[in-house]
Amino acid sequence: MSTGSTTDTQLVIITGMSGAGKTVAIQSFEDLGFFCVDNLPPTLLPKFLELMKESGTKMNKVALVMDLRGREFFDSLFKALDELAETSWVSPQILFLDADDATLVRRYKESRRSHPLAPSGLPLEGIQLERKLLEELKGRAQIIYKTTDMKPKQLREKILEEFSVNKKSIFTVNVMSFGFKHGIPIDADLVFDVRFLPNPHYVDHMRPKTGLDEEVSTYVLKWNETHKFLEKVTDLLSFMLPHYKREGKAQLIIAIGCTGGQHRSVALAEYIAKFFGKDYHTRVTHRDIDKRKVQTQ
Repeated sequence: MSTGSTTDTQLVIITGMSGAGKTVAIQSFEDLGFFCVDNLPPTLLPKFLELMKESGTKMNKVALVMDLRGREFFDSLFKALDELAETSWVSPQILFLDADDATLVRRYKESRRSHPLAPSGLPLEGIQLERKLLEELKGRAQIIYKTTDMKPKQLREKILEEFSVNKKSIFTVNVMSFGFKHGIPIDADLVFDVRFLPNPHYVDHMRPKTGLDEEVSTYVLKWNETHKFLEKVTDLLSFMLPHYKREGKAQLIIAIGCTGGQHRSVALAEYIAKFFGKDYHTRVTHRDIDKRKVQTQ
């Protein structure tokens, strides 16, 4: 990230998998007052940046959709980004939208569109080719949203919250519980594995409960190893959080994982969010807390 910038110019490059929500994303940035361009060829990016710089404050919030179709587009984009990294007047962010293959195939079938990289073939063939082409670009993205389980409204709300001017200066600590058997959160910055702690799942009357229940929370927090873990992790985060905030990071996502995301991770996420709530704007979410309930219905 560029430091010492002399301007508040925002440039967001929206890209990612076809069908992952780029249209919803650009509409959301329009709602935030960004100057938006859909499907700008990367070869035109240097000229567009010159226009931004010459316009001064008239184009200080810009969002560009880049829907890449071939290797030459990537080369042009990477060259422009490398040159932009040497400037001080703007620091670009890449927002990469992704979804799993099954979801993208379903969306293509619902829209009755063919995939741009497989116009006469199967959607999955185009999706797999596009994923391979976008691999390097995804690695350079500062922000990645996986829209597999998102409705358009949820994606819009996430973008509005992330890029709202009113919240730009607020550093938010997001503490998330999750279950490893459901996968590690793709947007997590820090991941802590608490599967080494005693598991309430094996206490019969606690099994259907969650870490939000006082009895389960008390059970999780009573062990010496839990005390030691919380002492070490809060000490580590107390050191790290001010540095993340000073560096200009808008939010930090701390993911606490146990096996199923129902007991231990939930109780500890609640504890950590409350611990830092006195000094930071904190939010706590429990990604997998109801998944076992859904699966048993």
